[in-house]
Amino acid sequence: MNLAALDLNLLVALDALLAESHVGKAAARIGLSQPAASHALQRLRDITGDPLLVRAGPRMQLTARAEALREPLAEALNQVRGLFVSDHFDPATSTRRFSLMMPDHVVDLIIPALLERIAAKAPAIRLNVTPWRGSTQMTPELARSVDLVIACIDGAYSGFHREPLFADTEAVAVRQGHSMGKRLSRMSEFLKARHVAVVGIGQREDLMDTWLREKGIEREIALAVPNYLQALHVVARTDLVAFIPRRLIEALARALSLQIVKPPIDPGCYEEFMFHPVRSEADAGAIWLRKHVVEIGRRLNR
Repeated sequence: MNLAALDLNLLVALDALLAESHVGKAAARIGLSQPAASHALQRLRDITGDPLLVRAGPRMQLTARAEALREPLAEALNQVRGLFVSDHFDPATSTRRFSLMMPDHVVDLIIPALLERIAAKAPAIRLNVTPWRGSTQMTPELARSVDLVIACIDGAYSGFHREPLFADTEAVAVRQGHSMGKRLSRMSEFLKARHVAVVGIGQREDLMDTWLREKGIEREIALAVPNYLQALHVVARTDLVAFIPRRLIEALARALSLQIVKPPIDPGCYEEFMFHPVRSEADAGAIWLRKHVVEIGRRLNR
């Protein structure tokens, strides 16, 4: 193929089409009109000799050839983007937008301190934070859209570097003045209490209940909510209790008038990790951001 005759914008269009499996959504993703995206798809079909997108009932789906193109295309585009990454970054004048992904409780632990630093050193920078979606949903397209991920998972993502950020454990949260209070450290009282479970998207139950059941312990669940923040807000206004990350309870204990109780069974410790794309290794702005996140994580560990 004569590369000089290839419009590289077609690769951007192909990337969007592979990500969305829908011409209209792909067009919106990259700022094209739908007719322009349809024209790009036809040109790509002519070049590859493959339909790429085919109708399957009411939807469109990728062909086998299109599926096979996803990873190599992602790598190629990352390399091209890397050619134009500036090695200069001035936080005082930068208007850059950074995309971060992390669970809701980590947002409360990291973001307020990070915003303080940004306000002082880089006032025009903006952070876009999206919820942690789980390792199974970290597609190549999603990975390319984020600058930094914080998650508590073993192993690593393809194309990402990992480093420890801070350690945590679980504790019991109750409202100030709760009738059981510190007695919840006794297993008999813990089992009498009515609990808030945190069941995230894609989960069938609170992971804490899975772990407790392995220990032969079954607690009484009165309410299930999708995140830790909702659990704490309910606990602050009711007699329900929550068994959740200790650092989050500490961060919000004063604001929500919460009491921290040592659980009757030791949940052990776990590690939150920071992941960043390999493509951003030489990105001065991304390096600056990671430096501050790591410093905040180390302070949490003290």
